[in-house]
Amino acid sequence: MVLRGYVPTSEETLQMLAALRLQSLNSDFSTHAAFPRLEELFPPHVLHARLPAPRHRAPAKCRGARLRVGLLAGGLWGQVLAKQRAERDQRLWGRLREEGASTMAAIVEKWKLLQGMGRPEAMAAYVALVREWPGFGSTLFDVDLRASPLEARPQRLWLGIGAKAVSLYKPGELEPLDSFGYSRISSFGASDSSTFRLSVEDRDLLFETSQVDEIAQLLNTYLTSTGTQQPPQPQELATSPAPSDPAMLPQGLCPKARPWLHQPPVGPFPS
Repeated sequence: MVLRGYVPTSEETLQMLAALRLQSLNSDFSTHAAFPRLEELFPPHVLHARLPAPRHRAPAKCRGARLRVGLLAGGLWGQVLAKQRAERDQRLWGRLREEGASTMAAIVEKWKLLQGMGRPEAMAAYVALVREWPGFGSTLFDVDLRASPLEARPQRLWLGIGAKAVSLYKPGELEPLDSFGYSRISSFGASDSSTFRLSVEDRDLLFETSQVDEIAQLLNTYLTSTGTQQPPQPQELATSPAPSDPAMLPQGLCPKARPWLHQPPVGPFPS
């Protein structure tokens, strides 16, 4: 999760986590120690984020129709663009190597400070740092949240499924945008192979994801372990009265339920 960017924290902490991992793997620093690749210690996306965004420049206009037609017909302009892209990619890769070397040097310096720390202590310190994130222990899924089947622009979020609650995070944010315990979940299921529906009391959340089955299985496991009552069938949801206490209504990202164009086959928990 750390390497995939699922633990929001500072770059300084990420370097310390990498140093603790080296201490755990290789014990004290030594020039003869086997060094893992940087991407096995540090999130690659952090390095890529330092690179400048590529600039898309429109090709300069050629003077004269005859010259323009000649360039296009002969493929010269395509060759020029290909050369420019190759040069740009080479510069970016060079910059990436520099950033990687700088980051590895910072990690090694922190590793040297851990001299004498045993493997159990290094592992304990690693976990202690990761536990500082409130979402520690949750399994995170990349999802696109739709407030309704008709919404054009879904919101990219992390769906965090933990032992006590389900939470929604904006990627990279420390605190959840919304969170609700399992007692508030009315039903869940798949409307199709890439859409997961989660009903929280009288509201529906639609998630587009490639991990529908994994989410359903994990939810079922936690609900079973917590002894939460099985959610009612869809027809029971349609006839049950809505909560009258406003305090019981979920807040934040949970939108009010809207009619479905086609009723999805949401049933009881998957076995």
